[in-house]
Amino acid sequence: MRSHFWNRSAALLAVTAMAACGGGDGGSSEAADDAGEAAPAAAAVDPSTVGTISGMANFGGMVPTMEAIDMAAEADCAAGYGADGPMAQNVLVSDGGLANVFVYLSEGVSGAPAASGAAALDQVNCRYTPHVLGVQSGQDIEISNSDNLLHNINATPTENRGFNISQPRAGITSTQRFQVAEVMVPVRCDVHGWMQAYIGVVDHPYFAVTGADGSYSIANVPAGDYTMTAWHEEFGTMTANVTVTAGETAMASFDYNGEMTGAEVPMGDALVLEHGTNRIRVERTQ
Repeated sequence: MRSHFWNRSAALLAVTAMAACGGGDGGSSEAADDAGEAAPAAAAVDPSTVGTISGMANFGGMVPTMEAIDMAAEADCAAGYGADGPMAQNVLVSDGGLANVFVYLSEGVSGAPAASGAAALDQVNCRYTPHVLGVQSGQDIEISNSDNLLHNINATPTENRGFNISQPRAGITSTQRFQVAEVMVPVRCDVHGWMQAYIGVVDHPYFAVTGADGSYSIANVPAGDYTMTAWHEEFGTMTANVTVTAGETAMASFDYNGEMTGAEVPMGDALVLEHGTNRIRVERTQ
């Protein structure tokens, strides 16, 4: 069964206007500090009561042809991709498995431990790595620049505070966080228009992103009945019911195909923080 939904908040107009557009070396964590403290940890989960959810994002039919990315203006980045050059990442299929699908428990979770450690988003050869990232609300996100050239990171959520920060050289790291659940937060670099990433924010640690072969696994899930949602940037959302038994692995897979291209992808109208001006504009989603 497929489920489409839109997540918007007009109240964010007032909240987002408070966010400062970053400058300088982008190494400050001021935006994260202003967003408030991370959510307090819930009680630890008893290991004897948890199981695992594993599965696949499958893809059937003809795989859409991805567009080549013209990085001629950034020769150092282009050199990192060999003779074939860089390609878009919106549909990556290998042996019938679909990568970059964000899978998470969307119903049935009651209480959850806080995230341990920070998530990482890097900029390598003028592309975001990873292309799709999952985090827990309140979890630190360490955003780094591995390219010795200017990038800016423009995150445009609808339920959280956005940010637009500069990282003009390699080795810079900025720490950010999102305080409430939101699937998805789009991220882009205004300097290099092809650079896009997506961050899925949920209020628990029971999520995963499918790997190159389409597989995923979510460990330490308390026994119980859940609804899972799978999100893909081109094919929208799919849901599945899953029952987790302590000490066992439950299977839940999702079947995509090329006919789903152009589905309504859950993301509200982006409130774009324009770098260097602090102006806000609404950018309509398709």
